[in-house]
Amino acid sequence: MGFILWLIVGGIVGWLASLVMKTDGQQGILLNVVVGIVGAFIGGWLISPLVGAGTINDGFSIASVLVSLVGAVILLAIVNLFRRGRVR
Repeated sequence: MGFILWLIVGGIVGWLASLVMKTDGQQGILLNVVVGIVGAFIGGWLISPLVGAGTINDGFSIASVLVSLVGAVILLAIVNLFRRGRVR
């Protein structure tokens, strides 16, 4: 059941991050899911210890979704930096 939650939340978080970074037209649903899952990993690894919020694995909460969203936005900013030479 946790894997299905990862896919659903990853898709939503990846889509929201692509809206924030204005890359929504360049990504499909599969890339949104990948960005959301990798962003959740980055957020759980970097941001979660700083703010004391749990991750999606610890339990579903608004704080864990926000941590995942920030991680996904960081991931898209890094990708944009290498792809275009600027964050945007």
